[in-house]
Amino acid sequence: MSLGSSLLTGCSSGKKHITILHTNDVHSHLDPFPEDHAAFPDMGGIARRATLISGIREENPHTLLFDAGDIFQGTPYFNFYGGELEFKLMSMLKYDAATLGNHDFDNGIDGLLAQLPYAKFEFLCANYDFSNTVMDGMTTPYKVFEVDGLKVGVFGLGIDLDGLVTKKLYKETRYLDPVEITQDIVRELKEEKGCDLIVCLSHLGYEYRNPQTDSDVLLASRTQEIDLIIGGHTHTFLEKPVVHRNQIDKPVLINQVGCYGINMGRIDFYFEQGELVGGEGITISV
Repeated sequence: MSLGSSLLTGCSSGKKHITILHTNDVHSHLDPFPEDHAAFPDMGGIARRATLISGIREENPHTLLFDAGDIFQGTPYFNFYGGELEFKLMSMLKYDAATLGNHDFDNGIDGLLAQLPYAKFEFLCANYDFSNTVMDGMTTPYKVFEVDGLKVGVFGLGIDLDGLVTKKLYKETRYLDPVEITQDIVRELKEEKGCDLIVCLSHLGYEYRNPQTDSDVLLASRTQEIDLIIGGHTHTFLEKPVVHRNQIDKPVLINQVGCYGINMGRIDFYFEQGELVGGEGITISV
């Protein structure tokens, strides 16, 4: 993929066109904010998001929908129903996959497991080792989606729960180094699975003051073959995807759309003869 700085310019004549929609850190905000809300007046709401998604899918049937974690915690819906409504509604919107955020453990690992039957989509978590917990086998590191004859490899990464979540809530869940895990997974997705596009659903956070802290920016710079990192955790509001350079100086898109479901990300990728030739992205207000 030799797109250089032109990655965001797009290529409207591309023979194949894949649209990726995404959310992050919705935090159980199912209703719009009130009209008199100081920061987000009359913004958000899952019904409005559903309408937007439906319209985009009509425009381009080759559309995937993802979430980058922290689905839970933030309104009484979670307090009363423990995540059931969030998962049911996301399933109705036909989310294709999500990763887990730290707040998705707020009712404990048993509470998370109890809600999984309501989620009709995959949870992708490559760097959480659940082998000594009740979540063993309930997530998968990655999934390959076939879209219009192209293979889209998607994997998930979670943040280090130590210090963010009480140990009794995540129990024996082990955090694995995201850079090492990513290097193994992208090699498998590219070389063994033959993926044309590789997407990371990340709840690591966009960037930190300490540049050595695991983050989306660090991940992009220390790995190869990722085309898009869909981020979460830091509630970073980006107007459009940011281009970073990977380990071999090729472009990686990173996007994150704030929080509470008031925005949705849209990224369009264009292919010619199976080769990725362009991409462009915007943030859509809900």
